[in-house]
Amino acid sequence: MTTALITGSTAGIGAAFARRLAAQGHNLVLVARDTKRLGEQATELHDRHGIEAEVLTADLSTDEGIAAVEQRLGDRTHPVDLLVNNAGFGNRGRYLEVSMADELTMLKVHIEAVLRLTSAATDSMRSRGRGGVINVASVAAFLPRGTYGASKAWVVQFTQGAARDLGGSGVRLMALCPGFVRTEFHQRAGMGTDNIPNWMWLDADKLVAAALADLARGKTVSVPDPRYKALMGVVKLTPRGLLGGVSSRTGRKYGPQ
Repeated sequence: MTTALITGSTAGIGAAFARRLAAQGHNLVLVARDTKRLGEQATELHDRHGIEAEVLTADLSTDEGIAAVEQRLGDRTHPVDLLVNNAGFGNRGRYLEVSMADELTMLKVHIEAVLRLTSAATDSMRSRGRGGVINVASVAAFLPRGTYGASKAWVVQFTQGAARDLGGSGVRLMALCPGFVRTEFHQRAGMGTDNIPNWMWLDADKLVAAALADLARGKTVSVPDPRYKALMGVVKLTPRGLLGGVSSRTGRKYGPQ
């Protein structure tokens, strides 16, 4: 049996990855900040699917939390075959309305943690000649839209570059770029969602199924829905200056309230 480590596993996309991978027979290492929720999740997945679910409480906005997960990923006696870097959050407010401390915390989780955990995982995977990493980004990576979008753009660029450098090693890397997904993400950030059209919402379980299929196909970037693929096609053809204005207006209409 293979083992998958998922950060931010107790809610949203992370929880959907845990359900899907457990159903497929993978053992799990579940990583989040809430020990109680982790324990409940591990028990449920073990009882339902008969897999082993290890719990690791870690706050990836701290050096100690990142180091704890790095250490687990580097354990070659109990190797991790798939890493899902899913932990992340959004800040409510525009640039200069969000405190510098909160901006830096976002960069810690979205960039430093992703870099360090991907490096820890792939170093071990390369020596075994197999493994995979899914770094959860966002379609916001392709839009000029504040620190969140900029951090997710870094995730996409980093993942593509690392995938190229590790080509032929047996290790696959992919950036997952979803749109709006019905999770706790917006509620935790204090963002209103009533004004987001129904057609823009994605189902987390279907999203994960599509993402895993894309990883198996060897894709390095996954936009796992035809609606968002079409939107991103339009984005590629739109001049950057015009795109910035459209992104700003769309953010005010569909973003934090």
